[in-house]
Amino acid sequence: MSERIRNEALREKRMSAEEAAALIRPGMTVAMSGFTGAGYPKAVPKALAARIQQANDSGDEFRIRVLTGASTAPELDGELARARGIELRLPYQSDPTLRARINEGELEYIDMHLSHVAQHTWFGYFGNIDIAVVEVTDIDEEGRLVPSSSIGNNKTWLEQAGQVILEVNRWQPAELKGMHDVYYGTALPPNRKPIPLLHPDDRIGEPYLRCDPAKVIAVVEVDAPDRNSPFAAPDAESKQIAGHLLEFLAHEVRRGRLAKNLLPLQSGVGNIANAVLDGLGGSGYRDLTAYTEVIQDAMLNLIGTGVLRMASATSFALSPSGLSEFLSRVEYYRERIVLRPQEISNHPELIRRLGCIAMNGMIEADIYGNVNSTHVAGSRIMNGIGGSGDFARNAYLSVFMAPSTAKDGAISTIVPMASHVDHTEHDVMVVVTEQGLADLRGLSPKQRARSIIASCSHPAYRPALQDYFDRACRESYGKHTPHLLGEALSWHQRFIESGTMRPPIAT
Repeated sequence: MSERIRNEALREKRMSAEEAAALIRPGMTVAMSGFTGAGYPKAVPKALAARIQQANDSGDEFRIRVLTGASTAPELDGELARARGIELRLPYQSDPTLRARINEGELEYIDMHLSHVAQHTWFGYFGNIDIAVVEVTDIDEEGRLVPSSSIGNNKTWLEQAGQVILEVNRWQPAELKGMHDVYYGTALPPNRKPIPLLHPDDRIGEPYLRCDPAKVIAVVEVDAPDRNSPFAAPDAESKQIAGHLLEFLAHEVRRGRLAKNLLPLQSGVGNIANAVLDGLGGSGYRDLTAYTEVIQDAMLNLIGTGVLRMASATSFALSPSGLSEFLSRVEYYRERIVLRPQEISNHPELIRRLGCIAMNGMIEADIYGNVNSTHVAGSRIMNGIGGSGDFARNAYLSVFMAPSTAKDGAISTIVPMASHVDHTEHDVMVVVTEQGLADLRGLSPKQRARSIIASCSHPAYRPALQDYFDRACRESYGKHTPHLLGEALSWHQRFIESGTMRPPIAT
């Protein structure tokens, strides 16, 4: 395996995962690679969690602050959370054990826009980074690092960390070399310059990560897979949502507001996103592009069939079958996929300049178009805002999608007032459920309410929403955005107390 480590000085720093984990001490801030289950370190975090568990079991508290690109996997977030070894975590997570610890108040969690993480690190907002633990595919003779299946914040971690531990993962295909584009032209205010990226397929950087070899304190050889979880097939509701959105896009093309090859696509991860992308593949579109965060199966399929000319992202999120397809045609995909640091893939100015079509999921939307994408009943975090805010506020079109109900109808995803707001009414242009689509562009608050209630709400909840809105229009303190503050969040309170948002049946 050592052929993946061709720099003599770094080869001499090889050690076991347990020896490398022993270099991490309590109270440290540790930045780790990883973005949506790809490119995260596999061995060192697991060894560290075992060491932390042993210390905590003996009464010696051992906790660290963990920074990543986005979500990782059980070997990192899950193991450290089970060992109760995390004091603070940012910027995005999806592990069920970690989520439970956060919602139980056992650790602090900072949910933030993914485009902000690198610059806030450079600004010093998180303090010093003691150690970076970064997975790479290869180290060449000059010590340059070939990134693996994600880049995320790795450029910043390697530059800002006092010390570095590298995991060289043989499982990652060597053919990834050449797919990455790492831009080193960013600077701090007031010395910033325009980023010279004009098209999604522009390459403006280099295919390597730089790291001062003197900072590397350990190199660990690994042969372990990413979290390549299978995706469920799109269900009936997801297909209905996709159908409404595809009809809307076709309408925009007919009106001349979109070209026949649309604009660069950004898509969240999940069943609905996959259904939309699958629908694009069967709708006659060609020469499409993507400027997004994650390459998932449906997007890979569009590239493979020639519908999508190219895709720019910061990470993969492939199922086992998607991975097999990628590996079988890796040279083909390497010419059509560019992986960038997330400070570039999610850069607000680039998103606005390129004119992206942003398509993201939500937990709920209120009748005025405010969207909650992170919290259940206002206080329990699900995953995080991720990159949805980076794209929604700056997109040419910002679309939010969800089924109209959840938990077998006990929850309405269209509510009088959102219990937590991640995307204000000013950033939300289109809301879609399986019931229909509400185009909110150019509408006043009351006009948005009428459209969302009529088009997106479930029939079981629509009369109650209409009744709330009608009474608010008559009785509200102000008539611009009418609300009955005494009951605006009563639907969520009813769910907490009774397990359903449905109003009690009158007797």
